[in-house]
Amino acid sequence: MKDIDAIPLRAPEKVMRLKRLGSFHQCRLSFMRNLLRRVSGEGWTFTRAAFEIDDTGVGHAVYTAAGPDHSYSLVAFAHDLPDDQRSDRVIAEAWDATFTLFDGVPNAEDIARLSGNVPVQEAGRVSEDELTLSRANRSVRLWTHVIDALAQGKQPDIDQIDAVGYLMRTTAVYGSGKFGAADRAKIKDRPEMSAPFQAEMLTVYLIRTFVRDLAEHMARAKGGDAAVRLDPAIARRLGIGNSTGLGMAPFIVNHPILFNNWIAAREEAISRVRALETASADEITHFRDLFARSEVMVSRRTSQHPIQIARIADLTADLHAARMWIDTEANWGIRPWNALMQWAEDTLSEEGQELIGSLLLEPYGDLVDDLVTQMSDDNTEAFRISGAMPVGEVIELIKNAFDWATDLDWSSHENSARLWYVSEEKLEPRLGERFEEPIMDYEQPLAPARDAAFALEALADWDATKPIAAFLLKHPEHRHTIRRAQMSRVAPYGEIHDNTIAADVMPIDMLRAKLSFFGAIHFDPRSDRWVRICMYQGAPYPDELGAACPDDWVYPTMVS
Repeated sequence: MKDIDAIPLRAPEKVMRLKRLGSFHQCRLSFMRNLLRRVSGEGWTFTRAAFEIDDTGVGHAVYTAAGPDHSYSLVAFAHDLPDDQRSDRVIAEAWDATFTLFDGVPNAEDIARLSGNVPVQEAGRVSEDELTLSRANRSVRLWTHVIDALAQGKQPDIDQIDAVGYLMRTTAVYGSGKFGAADRAKIKDRPEMSAPFQAEMLTVYLIRTFVRDLAEHMARAKGGDAAVRLDPAIARRLGIGNSTGLGMAPFIVNHPILFNNWIAAREEAISRVRALETASADEITHFRDLFARSEVMVSRRTSQHPIQIARIADLTADLHAARMWIDTEANWGIRPWNALMQWAEDTLSEEGQELIGSLLLEPYGDLVDDLVTQMSDDNTEAFRISGAMPVGEVIELIKNAFDWATDLDWSSHENSARLWYVSEEKLEPRLGERFEEPIMDYEQPLAPARDAAFALEALADWDATKPIAAFLLKHPEHRHTIRRAQMSRVAPYGEIHDNTIAADVMPIDMLRAKLSFFGAIHFDPRSDRWVRICMYQGAPYPDELGAACPDDWVYPTMVS
């Protein structure tokens, strides 16, 4: 790292507001981009070991990615799903395709075992040899258009490709021990899996290749010798869609240290670039190029949700204003990136500010990419409550982490309107209306701010010199708050600075925050509780990877 004077990281009370978290964009530290940098730089090999799919689109395929020390195989099952059974809901029981990421290379016995379990998803069980479990459905209108076009020897319409962005969208990519899959502990020490969600990101990357191959196969089945393959440039414009609902939202509340590490890495990266005294002509040109390509990306965004429509409008206006700043040569003087961020914070919406924050990292991979290694959570000691800590010290920690929440009236319906619980049918998190539904007995501890306020009330009359263990013996219901307060010593960005059970809470802000770190783009909320996104759009396919593979694939090219 260059010897530069530091710029202070932005304060948690600024960064950790839900509206800002819900304005995050992908960046160099995103998990998809980290994965492709690694597999490209290390020269991984990719093979299609099996493609046993008939002319009706039913069968299985195996794709193996081989790294320096380990191999991973996507085992994909294609199904003939009637249109009336296709649903993005987590309660669905059938899909167009189902998948698992196998640790190694599966044999015939493995395939037979998986064929009885993977297609039924939650109703089956996988083993510790599998790292993920996933499923996907077709985007019916685009799937039909692409198959028909290729079958007739033509390429699909670019406008239709860009309007949807994917041929299939996943409705879940489960990992980390769910439904019998391997726990993260099995792979966390492998260099290629040490960063967060690398098994899941590899799964989606290989799914994208399978979907392209399946589409071409179905076109040949329909058109015979007249059929053609997808033009590689068009194929790159297709990612994998994803429909994500409330099941993802509590993750960032339940994993404060992990989420802190993501935010802290991004904030440190922004701080490092802001501290640079000058920017070279090549660095400015690189930034300007990706800014222009971001303008193209934003121009292609569509949504039917009024809040997102307004955000797109705000971001479009932000880009117009930023364009004038960026094109003014006099602005590129001393510490230009710091000047740009300060101007953005004074002028732009949160959407615009956070896009600028992501973009200014792009010319500086050598300066910031190492921060990915700090984004996992292996600090098991932080989860152990220090019972010897004096009550007074715990009170100060709670106040430091939740000072904004102590003045709220938690007895008001407005501040306690919502309630998180787990559905009986699918064991998935849900958000209900506290005062309208009979669910209060099932509340999950996903209101850390309210619970912190209640813990402070309970601690008010305790001797500040007493160990907190004595308090917890009397009040074990506050253990989770005490644990979170003590975690805050190493996780200043671990707590959301907003009320997660308020009447006006927007769960999609939590979804967007997490998905931005995955590297997702094209956020399209369908309500305040679920969103559609696109992953790997623009990315090179395995046969296009190489040591010199560009890392800016997420930004669309300027040529239509």
